[in-house]
Amino acid sequence: MNKTHVIPQLPRSLPEEQGIRSSAVSAFLNRIKESDLALHNFMLLRHGHVVAEGSWSPYTPERQHMLFSLSKSFTATAVGLAAAEQLLSLEDKVVSFFPEEAPDQPGSNLAQMNISHLLMMGTGHTEDTMTELLNDAEGNWVKAFLRQPVDREPGTFFLYNTGATYMLSAILQKVSGQTLLEYLTPRLFAPLGINNPVWQSCPRGINTGGYGLSVTTEDISRFGQLYLQKGIWNGNQLLPQEWIESASSKQIANGDGQPDSGDWSQGYGYQFWRCRHNIYRGDGAFGQFCIIMPEQDAVIAITSGTNKLQEVMNAVWELLLPGMSGEEEPAALHPAAADLLSEQLSSLRFDPPAVMTVSDAEAGMNGLIYHMEPNEYQLETLSVTFISNEARLTLNSVPAGIHEVILGRSEWMFSSARLTPDSASADAVMSSFTWAAGDVLQLTMLLVETPFCYTLEIAVKEQAILLTMTVNVTMGPLEPPVQIQGMLQP
Repeated sequence: MNKTHVIPQLPRSLPEEQGIRSSAVSAFLNRIKESDLALHNFMLLRHGHVVAEGSWSPYTPERQHMLFSLSKSFTATAVGLAAAEQLLSLEDKVVSFFPEEAPDQPGSNLAQMNISHLLMMGTGHTEDTMTELLNDAEGNWVKAFLRQPVDREPGTFFLYNTGATYMLSAILQKVSGQTLLEYLTPRLFAPLGINNPVWQSCPRGINTGGYGLSVTTEDISRFGQLYLQKGIWNGNQLLPQEWIESASSKQIANGDGQPDSGDWSQGYGYQFWRCRHNIYRGDGAFGQFCIIMPEQDAVIAITSGTNKLQEVMNAVWELLLPGMSGEEEPAALHPAAADLLSEQLSSLRFDPPAVMTVSDAEAGMNGLIYHMEPNEYQLETLSVTFISNEARLTLNSVPAGIHEVILGRSEWMFSSARLTPDSASADAVMSSFTWAAGDVLQLTMLLVETPFCYTLEIAVKEQAILLTMTVNVTMGPLEPPVQIQGMLQP
């Protein structure tokens, strides 16, 4: 069992004391609200000090948050450490580590592919391999990766390829005899004070690498600060400076590189994206960010639930970046701005929906069990029980069994329930209910350690219900709501 150690906090400071205008941070927060960008947690560091931090209630700073592809930057860091320990070289061929899984006669492009090609997303594949890995009947993701066609010469063609990062994890486990998480714990996580990180694994026990890591927002900040400090932490060189320079530099072109072409075309390093303004970042789906600003000596850590990642970055460049001066400013010169920012940061929140407090339909459906028609979620039965200002939603599905969500009447209430289909454990959920109409019950469930928010509307029609389910963010275009009919059992 992992032991929890007392972690010294990063030092705190007023923004002006580190050369940042409080008004710039306030303007950033206003933009986030006006653009409905759904940030969950935010932390800004300058000169090694936390100058602004906030969580949009009911999200809280101490909860770990799912990082998605921001995990890739941590995986690359493990490779940098392994290279420094001479467990591997970036020129090592990928097939050399897996003689049993590799094809008997690998094509020339596959035979040329080395670790640096995995790191720079220059494997030569023309399609992300991850779908094939996930669908492999044997759960042998390494073998599935190595049998995919490699149409381009490695190192000449950029393709964002989560399967490539998985292979870095598999190679690391092969040479070290430890999982990625086990390897990084004494070398990175423990020295930085990152407690009990969680990382998903493939069916064969290899950490997924390209996604699946969960840590707190301050943990992300510490990781970014390590890179900003060229690998030095508390006077110790945890990570070679040469590695950081390589990882954060453009290793392969991924677009035209023009300043006005956005932040996905400025070049790609070793599992880090180059940005405009000579900035680089690790990022993950739905707005998980570790933004490292060497010229400003600043780090920004963000977790969120949005598909508008470029808009979040635009807000940073347009509002926070100009607010960073080269000189420290006396905080006493800006007391009103500092007070306003402090008030803003302490009052960030998502209000639970509140339309109609009560409905006559509440008594009519209270505690009744509805049997659902066949559906993609394998949801078999649903019932809602009302007790004063609390509702209990009971779901019975084939993959997850029976689980219960507790909801507050127009207020958030906590429960633990397995709602995500692929989750190995229960999700932390903050939920509320209101009546959207006289016969439509609306349930809102925030999975507060992930980007996801599920909204369920239950239209009550005498002996039947119509369940409509929507989710706030998806990997592709937002899909239409899912509708499922339910009937009372005679």
